[in-house]
Amino acid sequence: MSAAAEAGLRRILSVVDLLIDAVDEDTLVPALLPLLLGALPGDSIIWSPRPDPAHPLRTLPDDLLSRDVLDAFDRGWWCDSFVRHTRIGSGVPLRRSALQTPGEFHALPVYPDVYRPFGAERQLAMSFPAGYAAGVPRRVSVVVSRDRHGSDFSDADVAAAVLLRARLSRVMGRLAPPAPAGDLVTRRESAVLCLLADGLTNQQIAHRLAISPRTVDKHLEHAYAKLQVGGRVAAANAWLMRAAGRPGRGPGAGA
Repeated sequence: MSAAAEAGLRRILSVVDLLIDAVDEDTLVPALLPLLLGALPGDSIIWSPRPDPAHPLRTLPDDLLSRDVLDAFDRGWWCDSFVRHTRIGSGVPLRRSALQTPGEFHALPVYPDVYRPFGAERQLAMSFPAGYAAGVPRRVSVVVSRDRHGSDFSDADVAAAVLLRARLSRVMGRLAPPAPAGDLVTRRESAVLCLLADGLTNQQIAHRLAISPRTVDKHLEHAYAKLQVGGRVAAANAWLMRAAGRPGRGPGAGA
């Protein structure tokens, strides 16, 4: 193990101890965030499970993101290659500075309305599979930010994030196991529906899953029938309600 990895391992021991004892996600996450912010030192942290209405986005500090910031992010996140890497890409731990210069970051359309309001000048992010929400495959994104007065994240920070990522994924998968056998929706239909519920277009879904837009259309057509809905919005709503453990709408649901 490299010196950076050894340093990272020492920094995550308290996090690992908490993960070993975890028995409930609702209890784990509030205790986990301050420990993660100690293992990956920063000014703030964002924990975002998707799609999972039962476990919404959490931040530390609690009031980090205003409604205006969240709305601006929802409108413009696709233009940010750093977010695309974390949200729909591989999600391996990455510093923003590995993708963008400060000038390129500040030139992003979302910078004035999203990042500047909460002082996110340097960022380290990752995402990982995190089990299921009512049968729906789920991912968690974690973003740690530092303000303009702090230094950039180091190689040791990235190494610590790599070690944490695998452990976090295993624990979250244990706390949120897959649905029972016999689910009518196929695994590929489920993947398409998850991305649809996350706001992606058919073209973006096709790119993410390395399939054609026509294949996406076919998967959605089959899924509509199984969910008993009549269109994209109704399918996304039914899938999100299913993730929250509530029954979806039947025939006649909106387009």
